[in-house]
Amino acid sequence: MLIVRPARLDDLEAFIKLARLAGPGFTSLAVSDDDLKSRLHKSVKSFALKTDTVGDQTYLLMLEDDDTGEVVGLSAIKALVGMGKPFFNFKLLNIVQSSSAANRHFNMEVMLLVNEYSGTTEVGTLFVKTKMRGTGAGRLISQARYMLLATAPERFADTVISELRGCVGADGYSPFWESLGRKFFKMDFNEADKITAETDNQFITDLMPKYPIYKDILSEEAQEVIGKTHPDGIGARRLLEAEGFRYEKFIDIFDAGPTMAAPKEQIRTVRDSITLIVSLAASNETTQIGLISNNRVSDYRTVYQEFNTDEENAYLTQDVMDALNVKIGDTVRVFVMPKKKQD
Repeated sequence: MLIVRPARLDDLEAFIKLARLAGPGFTSLAVSDDDLKSRLHKSVKSFALKTDTVGDQTYLLMLEDDDTGEVVGLSAIKALVGMGKPFFNFKLLNIVQSSSAANRHFNMEVMLLVNEYSGTTEVGTLFVKTKMRGTGAGRLISQARYMLLATAPERFADTVISELRGCVGADGYSPFWESLGRKFFKMDFNEADKITAETDNQFITDLMPKYPIYKDILSEEAQEVIGKTHPDGIGARRLLEAEGFRYEKFIDIFDAGPTMAAPKEQIRTVRDSITLIVSLAASNETTQIGLISNNRVSDYRTVYQEFNTDEENAYLTQDVMDALNVKIGDTVRVFVMPKKKQD
């Protein structure tokens, strides 16, 4: 059974290995081992914190194979971004160019440096080992974040965003960066990405142009990747879209990857998950499948399993109850996956 749980301090080695597997362009993991260790400590404190307000917390979730104990994936929630550290995007805007003398009238897109998403909650750092892709592991570790949002909505902002990795090669080559960023930062993409992950982003304020940039002055290769997702992130984008996240023409300033956003209360899993009372399943016959969490923060657990429900109860097997650290009579949160339409 795969279980999503809070990161522990003894996950450091597994955390470092996953970060190195993620590769170039995965900004949130492009940091030193010491920084990863600091994030683990911050996450442990965040989960243990008793609060009913939004603050500078980070919740790091690990996906564990319960049979082997192996950590095979991770994801995270930053409760509040853009406060202590500026959170920049380019916003794509349409402008009209017109000249009666030249008999020309057309639309053009410009990119404007903004921090419009400051003060939002960010879900990100979604990564699973290659061997787990196609098994439902990605869906579980992704959707588990929204189950946590639903468990303690007061800890998170009203708007939730997610930055998706843009088109960056295994060697760190980014068409968008080469056409734009390098001209102002005078450094390789990987170096800029690392500085972003490890500093307060003041260098962006210092070096990035303050005026609108016409998209058409970029190379054709750079224009083609604007708002496009890295091949490894296509599945993550589909999962976000299924939850109600939308691309509103905000892009990453380095690789032009899309930033998706949704109102917290309208995220599908937050909106449609419900709380039920645990009862013991009388048989192994099940009619539903979806996510089940223990609806607690400090020792949060979520699994993706088959089960049955009625208006008041969730009927779980003993194995599932053990995985969630719950017993008969406890409250769980349940999200039932919609049945696929038959052709």
